[in-house]
Amino acid sequence: MRLHKNLTNERWFKFSLFEQLANVGTDIERVIYWKNAQNLDYSQKAFERALELLDATIADPKNRGPRLKELLRVREALIDYFVYDNEYSTSDSLWQDYFYHFNYAAALAKGK
Repeated sequence: MRLHKNLTNERWFKFSLFEQLANVGTDIERVIYWKNAQNLDYSQKAFERALELLDATIADPKNRGPRLKELLRVREALIDYFVYDNEYSTSDSLWQDYFYHFNYAAALAKGK
């Protein structure tokens, strides 16, 4: 079941990697916001949406090779942090900083 109702691979694959990860980061921001607001239901739903976008990014043929390896590690580390025991010792601020750079790069590419 798609959580992003209008998301198709054809449409998603047109975005640059920067744009794709900036969108993932937007949902990760929501996960963090709702987690800190102690609304675990909304936080969980935002996390599921973030994973859906990340999985679509992983499926994008342009993201093969070294990109794919990093994307898979990001997915693993996100799940470790938000679902399991945080063995990788990440934090809210680490994830915010990580995805901020993709937002910035996407904005630069669009001339903003």
